[in-house]
Amino acid sequence: MSSFGFLSAPPLSSSAPTRQLAAATTPAVAPVVTPDVAAARLEPRVEEREGYWVLKEKFREGINVQEKVKIQREPMKLFMEGGIEELAKLPFEELDKVKDTKDDIDVRLKWLGLFHRRKHHYGRFMMRLKLPNGVTTSAQTRYLASVIRKYGKDGCADVTTRQNWQIRGVVLADVPEILKGLAEVGLTSLQSGMDNVRNPVGNPLAGIDPLEIVDTRPYTNLLSQYITGNSLGNPTVTNLPRKWNVCVIGSHDLYEHPHINDLAYMPATKDGKFGFNLLVGGFFSPKRCAEAVPLDAWASTEDMIPVCKAILEAYRDLGFRGNRQKTRMMWLIDELGIEGFRSEVVKRMPFKELERASSEDLVQKQWERRDYIGVHPQKQEGLSFVGLHIPVGRIQADDMDELARIADEYGTGELRLTVEQNIIIPNVENTKLQGLLQEPLLKDKFSPEPSILMKGLVACTGNQFCGQAIIETKQRALKVTEEVERHVAVTRPVRMHWTGCPNTCGQVQVADIGFMGCMARDENGKPCEGVDVFLGGRIGSDSHLGDIYKKSVPCKDLVPLVVDILVNHFGAVPREREEGEE
Repeated sequence: MSSFGFLSAPPLSSSAPTRQLAAATTPAVAPVVTPDVAAARLEPRVEEREGYWVLKEKFREGINVQEKVKIQREPMKLFMEGGIEELAKLPFEELDKVKDTKDDIDVRLKWLGLFHRRKHHYGRFMMRLKLPNGVTTSAQTRYLASVIRKYGKDGCADVTTRQNWQIRGVVLADVPEILKGLAEVGLTSLQSGMDNVRNPVGNPLAGIDPLEIVDTRPYTNLLSQYITGNSLGNPTVTNLPRKWNVCVIGSHDLYEHPHINDLAYMPATKDGKFGFNLLVGGFFSPKRCAEAVPLDAWASTEDMIPVCKAILEAYRDLGFRGNRQKTRMMWLIDELGIEGFRSEVVKRMPFKELERASSEDLVQKQWERRDYIGVHPQKQEGLSFVGLHIPVGRIQADDMDELARIADEYGTGELRLTVEQNIIIPNVENTKLQGLLQEPLLKDKFSPEPSILMKGLVACTGNQFCGQAIIETKQRALKVTEEVERHVAVTRPVRMHWTGCPNTCGQVQVADIGFMGCMARDENGKPCEGVDVFLGGRIGSDSHLGDIYKKSVPCKDLVPLVVDILVNHFGAVPREREEGEE
């Protein structure tokens, strides 16, 4: 049985944390640079019409194609006014012949979490769920398994890098029934794609970690309820200029990756009261990646939703809607300056007030990030959680059923998804651990003791399903890693992330070694699948985005390059030398 490795630190109470820690992880407040912004620029670009928020006519010049599709017909009407019911009844080929319904298929259905796989699986959809904090149940897992099973080889599920499920193979005619089934088990796919707030991420060990700062589950649930209007739809935040990510930090380990979120809640006390300092603006895109910066703001738990609402409304009202590569919230922050952006947030707070940041951060800076894979004791006496490695996050229907059975038999029917595409089974009685570890699923597929390199492997969907991906990622990531492991022995964690295109859904910039799909040329000058290799990304208290190490490397030439990187940068030992020393 393994155990956490951590630096000595007294446990902090999640109910009333009042002590200031010597080292804080909230970055120093950014220099105040307030550009001269004309008053006209601060006029809201959207207005409410018949319950939905619409871009004003005077601001429609130079907008992008997606904005035009939103103007032509409100996407949320597909859900809130039953449009999906009618759409699903029509022959798919007929829908594709008319521009308006074709836009429904390819764009507006993303507001319902449905992504048409036109390029590689015409007529099939990926459905993305909302799963705040990554917490799910055996009943929910069984239902999702039943959905994908009917689609045969086209059906499967993925654990995403936002603690979430994506299911594949869905056909449009089935969607109304699937949506009803999701609601019956307490799930929704609403507002999980396009210009919406994505799944609220929290500590995967919330409520069970002996050293957590605060249980993030109540906060991520509140966020999700607000964002989706209790799964009924919340049109006030569904016409954003671009997608928007949020997380709540609950541990010193920063499992939630605050620096790459548009809004990160960082635990901090002020005048003896618990709340959060706020980081804003972190994002990835093909043209630019930026780490979140301090808003110089502290919010009490009571103001958690009001400040989220105010930030979202400032972004909705003022964000740029032209070139999609320049529409994330950080571009607005750059334009207004951090103080200018903050003042727009304050205008939208209920009492036009927002406290300055607290100096009493509760997250320790000097903290060794703990491993959650394997067996670890919970704060509840006699219970443990077991972290399972899900190779590149891909799961089939039968495996989901087995995971549900195991969660019921050995735990309390709960499963937790992580941003590294793994799954945790909490609340396992210690007397049942040996039985659990002998389960064939854990022996054959989802190991609690994977190799070091496999443990840190993450991969996006790749071009098997995704039309934007340039290369195949999941199977290639596994194959390259297996080959590398034959050549070198690694003694410390190394995180390797794969992404199929510059959209970087696989988050290569936060990896120790990242691989971003591109087209390259082989030794004969012929085009072939390749990657740009990134190096030096870090997560945790000393977070840092990685940089390009080598561009346009043919995938077939990767193994020796990765071996070289591991030996020279991560202390790996060549196998032949290791065997000779023995």
